[in-house]
Amino acid sequence: MPDGLTGGDAPVVVTTTQVTDPGDLVHQLPNPAASAWIHHGEGLVGWGEAARLTLPAGVDRFAAAEKWLAELFDAAEVADEVAAPGTGPVAFGSFTFDPASDGSVLIVPAVILGRRSGTAWRTTITTAAAQPDGQPARWVSPSALRWSDGSLTAPEWEQAVAAAVARIGAGELRKVVLARDLRAQSSGGLDTRVLLARLAARFPGCYTFACAGLIGATPELLISREGSRVSSLVLAGTMARGGSEADDAALSAALLSSAKNAEEHSYSVESVRQLLTPLCSELTVDDAPYLLQMADYQHLATSVSGVLARETSALALAASLHPTAAICGTPTETALEVIRDLEGMDRGRYSGPVGWVDARGNGEWGIALRCAEIDGRAARLFAGNGIVAGSQPEEELAETETKFRPMRTALEG
Repeated sequence: MPDGLTGGDAPVVVTTTQVTDPGDLVHQLPNPAASAWIHHGEGLVGWGEAARLTLPAGVDRFAAAEKWLAELFDAAEVADEVAAPGTGPVAFGSFTFDPASDGSVLIVPAVILGRRSGTAWRTTITTAAAQPDGQPARWVSPSALRWSDGSLTAPEWEQAVAAAVARIGAGELRKVVLARDLRAQSSGGLDTRVLLARLAARFPGCYTFACAGLIGATPELLISREGSRVSSLVLAGTMARGGSEADDAALSAALLSSAKNAEEHSYSVESVRQLLTPLCSELTVDDAPYLLQMADYQHLATSVSGVLARETSALALAASLHPTAAICGTPTETALEVIRDLEGMDRGRYSGPVGWVDARGNGEWGIALRCAEIDGRAARLFAGNGIVAGSQPEEELAETETKFRPMRTALEG
């Protein structure tokens, strides 16, 4: 059974007040035990815990999370003078990629600080089981990092890619996403705030997130819901940025003209289209992908927007969309079995939905990419690629190194 803190018989009391602009949200966090969702300097950060739910394997993790949140939020006494998306009671969440994996988690912070479109607010949430904020702690940067292989060595992972290509060639499936991990050990503690600040500064166009030790900056928005309107940003097909303007232009042109990347991207777009169509009364999908360029890499991107046909929370929408072809493959069930056969690891919450939802059902959920799981002094980084018939193992390995770079840079400073 899932476990969580629900406040006992005491009421859940929620108060949201407008505040003056706090400046950089990450620098308001008193200690490393933080939750965050930041995009272009706006978003939410939280600390302390009013409630937490941790879900084991073997349960419908999304349905159990929805039920728990509904019970908690419906019982709350709420005073919200701002009444905007992200005000009132809010839960941060991070879900496992594979339903057979333990560790999906929802956290309702005791304190939430938010900023959106020029308005800033502070929310306090109290329950009988609420944990105190804790004492302010000085920031500590990672030091003397030692790097080591993850579950598979680089040559072993290349062999897994070759095996996947063979299974695609045999007609078993059309695309599969294979991931690998990399481990780092710091001589001192790893401070969530330091990593968040570095990621948000270097990748302001990404969604910088933290939830229960999972930290990253994802470029991929799985779903955003504000009232009846929803949007998604589909990414698949990746290439590094060039070291000069000429090199960069050549790489961009190569990505746009790549048949392999176009095929990979088309599967991902069609996956989202098929999953959202029954949920929306209107749905608009870009006719052709565009380039989304970050500091170190660039993606083929397609924007999707729609109007909900019925009331559906952001978390329920994320559950309906997960897993897309962008992080699993197609057909989905076959790709999931190939992943279990070939990756040689449990992804945990890597490539699962990560984000937030409020009591009105508004929220934003990304796919947990460009991320690491932090545990004391240890970090486990993840990167994955879409594998199709034209994939070359050595090229796929090089692409994962590009995708490791954001978290490596955050750790190395």
